[in-house]
Amino acid sequence: MSKPILVVGGGISGLTTAIEAAEVGYEVVLVEKQPYLGGRVARMNRYFPKLCPPQCGLEINFRRIRNNPRIQYHVLAELESVSGTAGDYRVTLRKNPGFINNRCTACGDCVKVCPAQRSSEYDYGMCSSKAVWLPGDTAMPFRHTIDPVACEGPSCAKCVAACKYDAIDLEMKPQTLSLDVGAIVAACGWEPYDAAKLDNLGFGVHQNVITNVQMERLGSPSGPTKGEFLRPSDSKAVKRVGFVQCAGSRDQNHLPYCSAVCCAASMKQALALRELDPGSQAIIFYIDVRAMARLESFYQQAQADDGISFVKGKVARITEDAATSDLLLEAEDVDSGAKSQTLVDMAVLATGIVPATASTVLPLDLDRDENGFLYPKSNGGGIFAAGGSKRPADVSTCVRDATGAALKAIQAVRS
Repeated sequence: MSKPILVVGGGISGLTTAIEAAEVGYEVVLVEKQPYLGGRVARMNRYFPKLCPPQCGLEINFRRIRNNPRIQYHVLAELESVSGTAGDYRVTLRKNPGFINNRCTACGDCVKVCPAQRSSEYDYGMCSSKAVWLPGDTAMPFRHTIDPVACEGPSCAKCVAACKYDAIDLEMKPQTLSLDVGAIVAACGWEPYDAAKLDNLGFGVHQNVITNVQMERLGSPSGPTKGEFLRPSDSKAVKRVGFVQCAGSRDQNHLPYCSAVCCAASMKQALALRELDPGSQAIIFYIDVRAMARLESFYQQAQADDGISFVKGKVARITEDAATSDLLLEAEDVDSGAKSQTLVDMAVLATGIVPATASTVLPLDLDRDENGFLYPKSNGGGIFAAGGSKRPADVSTCVRDATGAALKAIQAVRS
């Protein structure tokens, strides 16, 4: 009997690695630091190029996990230490309290009585939620969790009194778990680049300057506006949106690399805007469009839409009309050679992909490049990286890469 494979990260790459390994007969332990599985994909509106909702693929994967006894998963769990060698690792996990146990039915009675508010990180800070919250309508596990920072604790306990299932324990403590595993796959995902560092583009200064991940949540039926593209300053439906490509990417002062998915993501969001309101307009400012291979036809679809225009030129500055909160985008139009000024209701910054491991150091024997992306040691071993931990990639690329990581992990535990 080989030892289990440990998968660190419960996003699309981690889910795929765990499922592929388990379905050919290997034990898997999946750990995720958030209180839900699905990662950033769970917060998306649509995949490209087919533009189907991510819940379709996630629900299939969740069902495969629920039906497979070889997969054990832990949410609110983090990797603390690793020792040993390939085929024989000893790992320690810290399992943080969610203060709600598996008796929760997600009835919502606790939410109704909770007096504490918090900024919703799930919605990228665009709205607030109660201190007790449910991570999405299709969350796995499907139960509420309590934010220990926002919660007033036992001194309040209104949620405890409201719960008829005895599912809330405000005295819940962290747990330490020790496991023996044969291989480890780091599928820790990515984070959006901090747009506040782009001083000239006004994020955090002008309310109607948002990021591409925020735009994605606005379009989602489970998002803060229930799928309506409403601008933050006055909740007005937007009619004219400017998309600013390479916001911080391909820039030696910020991210020197291309994040691979931003062009297609902006086109996807522009098409979603046009579908919701055929009278709306989208203007995409770009350095050059990177939508190769199967995404070429997707690019052609966006080009053929009369309501979507492409301007070759980098936006140098965004200013705001104080009276209307409209935004003026100043850019150089490379094709005409003239400077352009474009007035829009809202601007979307296509910020790049940063590996989560750039800011979080994991106790794993992996090398990382100058940008924080992971890659295995040259002398081999039983620790691997997958998906967004290795390089910027779209969902389908992450799925293929995670399948390869599962095979490598299987080879390590069998050797």
